[in-house]
Amino acid sequence: MSMKCPPVSMKVPAMLHGADYSPEQWLKYPEILREDLRLMKLAGCNVMSVGIFSWVSFEPEEGVFTFEWMDSLLDSFVENGIYAFLATPSASRPAWMSEKYPEVLRVESNRVRNLHGHRHNHCYTSPIYREKTALLNSKLAERYSQHPAVIGWHISNEFGGECHCDYCQSAFKEWLKVKYDNSLEKLNHAWWAAFWSHTYTSWEQIESPAPHGETQVHGLNLDWRRFVSDQTIDFCQHEIDSVRSYNPELPITTNMHMVDSIDYRKLAKILDVISWDVYPEWHYTEEDDDVRLAAWTAMHHDLFRTLKQKPFLLMESTPSLTNWQSVSKLKRPGMHKLSSIQAVAHGSDSVQYFQWRKSRGSSEKFHGAVVDHNGHEGTRVFQDVAEVGKTLAGLSELVGTSTPAQTAIIYDWDNRWAIKDAQGIRNSGLRYEETVLQHYRALWEQGISVDVIGSEDDLSAYKLIIAPMLYLISEENGQRIEQYVEQGGTLLATYWSGIVGETDLCHLGGFPGPLRKTLGIWAEETEGLHSRDLNGVVLQAGNALELSGDYDAHEIAELIHLEGAEALGVYRSDFYAGRPALTVNKLGEGEAYHLATRVKDPAFYVALYTAIANKAGISRSLDSDLPAGVTAQLRTDGENDYIFVQNFSGSVQAIQLDGQEYTDMESGAFVPEVLNLTVNGLSILKRKR
Repeated sequence: MSMKCPPVSMKVPAMLHGADYSPEQWLKYPEILREDLRLMKLAGCNVMSVGIFSWVSFEPEEGVFTFEWMDSLLDSFVENGIYAFLATPSASRPAWMSEKYPEVLRVESNRVRNLHGHRHNHCYTSPIYREKTALLNSKLAERYSQHPAVIGWHISNEFGGECHCDYCQSAFKEWLKVKYDNSLEKLNHAWWAAFWSHTYTSWEQIESPAPHGETQVHGLNLDWRRFVSDQTIDFCQHEIDSVRSYNPELPITTNMHMVDSIDYRKLAKILDVISWDVYPEWHYTEEDDDVRLAAWTAMHHDLFRTLKQKPFLLMESTPSLTNWQSVSKLKRPGMHKLSSIQAVAHGSDSVQYFQWRKSRGSSEKFHGAVVDHNGHEGTRVFQDVAEVGKTLAGLSELVGTSTPAQTAIIYDWDNRWAIKDAQGIRNSGLRYEETVLQHYRALWEQGISVDVIGSEDDLSAYKLIIAPMLYLISEENGQRIEQYVEQGGTLLATYWSGIVGETDLCHLGGFPGPLRKTLGIWAEETEGLHSRDLNGVVLQAGNALELSGDYDAHEIAELIHLEGAEALGVYRSDFYAGRPALTVNKLGEGEAYHLATRVKDPAFYVALYTAIANKAGISRSLDSDLPAGVTAQLRTDGENDYIFVQNFSGSVQAIQLDGQEYTDMESGAFVPEVLNLTVNGLSILKRKR
């Protein structure tokens, strides 16, 4: 049985390799545009994203359109075997529009309207802005959607931000009326508005959160975030609608970037292909930095792959350094290839960069690019990019292959929003994302494939579900998790879970709320620990997982009572020494683990998940012992497995393979029993399934 997903476009039966390209900046330099085509082919690039910030070049004044330069560019792409993602240029509008229609400018939370400038400084609700984007988009679609160079739409660029103008205030009220059945009584109860006498008696009294107004009604804050996300998605849909009909077969994407303001799981539903932009700060610190960053990046690759359960596109990355990080380090030898192919290992069918050629002026003139200001191929960066292009050219058979996972981590946007708004145990930082990463990293280091799912996603496909800090969970989703465990699944949840429901009201009857029966515990109190404080988890002799050791714990400690669960480990110190800190509860055919404190040592998580994975029968990409900082990730077409062994450890490594027969995808040679990896090295192995 084939396990391939449809590729991005049947026009390109190969891995995509390219960059964001801004030829409109170089229209007065035709010799540079000609040279770019030569260099693109030399670097093994077969696709460019174009038009992203080109609005004023398409429409220099209202109603006057100039497309000839794009005609010439796309025709030259066809002549040179290069394809294009054509962007709608809504991310940065022309100054004439801001001057004539100031309503398109955003109003900040302080209720002050912005001046013209930056990017995405526009109101997604503004009727004028929607009208103008639809007009230009439709003209682009009419002209180019059937062009042989164009393989997909790139809708806008890195959507994000919020507006508090009168249009948005009105739209927010209408959104609330739909959500709460036009009932202020329901809204007031959901927001617990009787607190501090904040009860609303008319819809007109409701405003978005403001630094000089309301910030303490958490239900309002959460619903505002949901509205902003929905309104952004609605604007994206508005753009899609303006181009789709001209060629319904042309795939549509928008490049995501881990912003806080959009629920990407919802945005994914209106897209054909998921794409995202990533800029890790490689080599930023000495202690464990690259391994942690590699795990963080891998986790997000897996998140974006999971959004549609099919291959995604790495739409932007830097070929060298950035211009906006606090310290702009150069990538060390081997890191560009290692980090680029990491995306492919986790399900990407492309490696693309920002940017192709460095801008001559303005804020990104020192941001990394394939082509530097010197303008030729004789640079280390260009050669690194060309090497990746050569590797990708040999991986065509991987296009569309899947990444099977038996393990999933729950990561919800509204849970993330609610946790950040919570006032309580550790206002210096609850570190939700860092907690998710702690658990993910232990699986990643073992070469266990992971999906990153939402609470409402199907759970039945997984042997193990991990729910770190599932603070916000509805009764319904709690029941679904309970049923999953009863039917034979394995769950691991942590401290600060099952605290509030979908409107940020605390569950009554004891925490962890709807997870209490599943976990077999009652959480009576939760303590925040100062950075100077340490406790620990002492694993009980003869515990069910056969684990041993004494591990430091810090930051959060939950005091729990057993209600059917068994203690596997206990607290080391303080007045709750000897009380349960790690538990397991058998429920139906499955079992549920609960970790009541944040363990500091990464080795604890590796040991814990090694034991749980073995017990649950979870397979690894490579049945070998992997050194710390080395991971193995798998893609498959159902007949062949492709294993990416990647060395982020900072040291030379040797891996004893598992006795199966492997071929090296780059050289075609058989791989010996011991695989040797250089610093920042990788190997792409192929085996029969």
